[in-house]
Amino acid sequence: MDTVIVSFVKRSREILKDNLVGIYLHGSAVMECFNPAKSDLDLIVVVKEFLTDANKRFFMDMVVELNNKGPAKGIEMSIVRQSVCKPFAYPTPFELHFSIAHLDWYRKDPKDYISKMEGEDKDLAAHFTIINHRGRCLYGAPIKEIFDDVPIRDYIDSIWNDIADAEDEITDNPMYIILNLARVLAYVKDGLVLSKKEGGEWALDNIPEVYHSLLHNALKEYAEGIDMEYDMNNAENYAVCMVEQIRSEMKRVEKTWN
Repeated sequence: MDTVIVSFVKRSREILKDNLVGIYLHGSAVMECFNPAKSDLDLIVVVKEFLTDANKRFFMDMVVELNNKGPAKGIEMSIVRQSVCKPFAYPTPFELHFSIAHLDWYRKDPKDYISKMEGEDKDLAAHFTIINHRGRCLYGAPIKEIFDDVPIRDYIDSIWNDIADAEDEITDNPMYIILNLARVLAYVKDGLVLSKKEGGEWALDNIPEVYHSLLHNALKEYAEGIDMEYDMNNAENYAVCMVEQIRSEMKRVEKTWN
């Protein structure tokens, strides 16, 4: 992935010029669990001013081209203005976003994509937290100079938003949901900012043994990129159990805010 990263930085600098503040890597690539078969490449680009539609188009064409050379889940990136990073704004406005889920939309109607792909994204609170704890500056200003600490209540709201429908979604994407629930519980219970791999390993020491086979399978799938079979009845029970524990821990944490 180094070649893709180097190209992304080089071409971002060419397109954004003096408007570029910095480029920051987060996610599995900085948390020692990157797997080209199961991971995406997570990037945040910070700019000084609003982007023109022309710059957005140039940037998107570059990202889509590099996405073809990236990992199986492609590139996921957001462009944000420096003014929303420090002081931190939540939900966080963004100038442009791309993930592989939006690839067909951009290819079919780039003008429509450019005009509509902006707004606010609660996920950015989680991304900024990872950048502050584990991130890597690829170009530009140092992380601590650009990013405020994300308030605990905003981070919890962000990660809760990602797993709120886990009980319905676990049958469609068991590996992701199993590990994500584990790392969310690790944060609200013990204040740990973990990768999905680290979350799964933490859960093996902290949740009932009846769910350990699910965790072992999810960790194996995540590490080796092979599809595993899951006991879906057990997986659904796991989701219910974990969501209940997360809700309970969130209530405990919320009491400390009052």
